[in-house]
Amino acid sequence: MFFQHIFDKTLAQSSYIVGCQKTGESIVIDPKRDVDTYLEIARQNGLRITHIAETHIHADFLSGSRELAALTEATLYLSDEGGPDWQYSFPHHGLVQGDKIEVGNLTLEVIHTPGHTPESISFLLTDNPASSVPVMVFTGDFVFVGDVGRPDLLEKAAGMAGTQDAGAAQLYHSVQAFASLPAYIQVWPGHGAGSACGKSLGSVPSSTVGYEKIRNWAFDYEGDPEGFAKELLSDQPEPPKYFAMMKKLNKEERPLLTQVPVQKKLTAEEVREAIAKGVKLIDTRDKSAFAKGFIPGSINIQGNNSFATWMGWFIDYDEPFMLVAAEDQIEDLTRKLMRIGMDNVYGYVEDIRVPDTDLRQADIIDLGTFKDYRQRDDVQVVDLRGASEYKSGHVEGAENIFIGTLPQNFDKISREKTVVVYCQGGDRATIGYSLLVREGFQNVKNYSGSMNEWVDKGNPVATETVGTDS
Repeated sequence: MFFQHIFDKTLAQSSYIVGCQKTGESIVIDPKRDVDTYLEIARQNGLRITHIAETHIHADFLSGSRELAALTEATLYLSDEGGPDWQYSFPHHGLVQGDKIEVGNLTLEVIHTPGHTPESISFLLTDNPASSVPVMVFTGDFVFVGDVGRPDLLEKAAGMAGTQDAGAAQLYHSVQAFASLPAYIQVWPGHGAGSACGKSLGSVPSSTVGYEKIRNWAFDYEGDPEGFAKELLSDQPEPPKYFAMMKKLNKEERPLLTQVPVQKKLTAEEVREAIAKGVKLIDTRDKSAFAKGFIPGSINIQGNNSFATWMGWFIDYDEPFMLVAAEDQIEDLTRKLMRIGMDNVYGYVEDIRVPDTDLRQADIIDLGTFKDYRQRDDVQVVDLRGASEYKSGHVEGAENIFIGTLPQNFDKISREKTVVVYCQGGDRATIGYSLLVREGFQNVKNYSGSMNEWVDKGNPVATETVGTDS
């Protein structure tokens, strides 16, 4: 048996290619959209991609299953569980509980594991030449290392009222059934630490059924479905805005993108003209470089592992946008955008010097200045972290407005007072600062040291839960 785990650290997303080395057949499970990765792995190992499978209709990334099928003519194996509202609307080979997929001498048995989503399935793998019993299970967003998939995304991100309580009840029964699997079976989940699909995902890539029964909180509630649901639904991170679009695009017909696009390099004049027409400019440089000089109106979303997630919060899918990025970074950024279906790139520019445009410097303040400001009545301090982070400890007197919802809450920001923003380590504060300046706020300060510095220097932390907003 051939096996390879592919991990996209930008979305903390796992996909897999499993092959029968005797017949050369292979299956890809939950592929990302830039599918050249799988084609190259198959080529290097003498495999043909003959099967493609998904564990569920994904919300956090745009699946590359159809791109990969178009390039390889492999068969798509997708869930037909969950009822009429949870069916893929394009041609595929449907799967239900107990079905088996044969990949050469390998067998993958379908287990219906609803809860995260109604149609969720897992794949129990048997390597027939080596063993007559299963050795691996691919769980998608059902069981993670140390956690289980949250059932509230459909309600919070996609607006499907009432689904989170039903999902929690389904997930409880799925977990109890999962616990009956042999302890030695390897668990290979769809996500790792850093994903918004759970609140306490482990950083190691895989586990076993037995180990999860020992260390995963979800297995501590046998006979207590109410306690399980309460713990499951509490303090989940805010689901990114783009999740709703992913659900739609992963379920319905859409245009395919079978290769990584080459972006247009813009002239300074083209950038100036596009800005005049209202096209957003996303500055992907490091926050310190942005602070030293930026084009007024640009938004600083650093091109790091969180780039796609924050782009999904602040950019609409039907609007073009430009990037400030080095030429040797643009392919990486394009791949990150592809993975959430954000394809409307107008172009990019390396040089931020634009005709008839004066650069602006960010107003960064240090710890001492921040302490002085927070004592004043004419200052509003805004904590841009998530609600659960805020509850666990914040600067006393700070108001909580989650960065992802800041544009919808500009009315809560004073235009008369000095506004000081902070987050945990400074990245989100820089996004917030650039958004506020773009919106026309005149007196904004960025305490870039944020909570990390505040705590490290021994300053007091408040834990009351006043003023939260999502």
